[in-house]
Amino acid sequence: MPHRVLVVEDQLLIALHIEDAVLALGYEVSGIAANARDAFYHSEDCDIALVDVQLQDGATGPDIGRAFAAKGITVLFMTANPEALASGIPGALGVISKPLFDLELIGAIQYAAAMRDGTSITPPERLRLFHR
Repeated sequence: MPHRVLVVEDQLLIALHIEDAVLALGYEVSGIAANARDAFYHSEDCDIALVDVQLQDGATGPDIGRAFAAKGITVLFMTANPEALASGIPGALGVISKPLFDLELIGAIQYAAAMRDGTSITPPERLRLFHR
């Protein structure tokens, strides 16, 4: 069964770009969420979440990521503000800075899927891993 990826991003064009990358890799998109309420609504159907820090309802990304990781969802942050996650988020994989080149985006998604599968691959160069 392919991975089901939730895109938590409030900028629609960026979210659609991420969605295209997820689909190109053969995974499913369980939803696109622009705020915490929508993210939690779609979280029942995903096993991987790509989460921005700043959403429509403020800097709720870290709280979303923390809650998702506690539920066993593989969380990878993609944000233009990685400093907001300087101390890391327990259970989350890490953070990669936006904007992302296409190959970095694909590499980040593949890394999250590999970690979910228990496979070891090299993370993208700009991905800062959190201590798990």
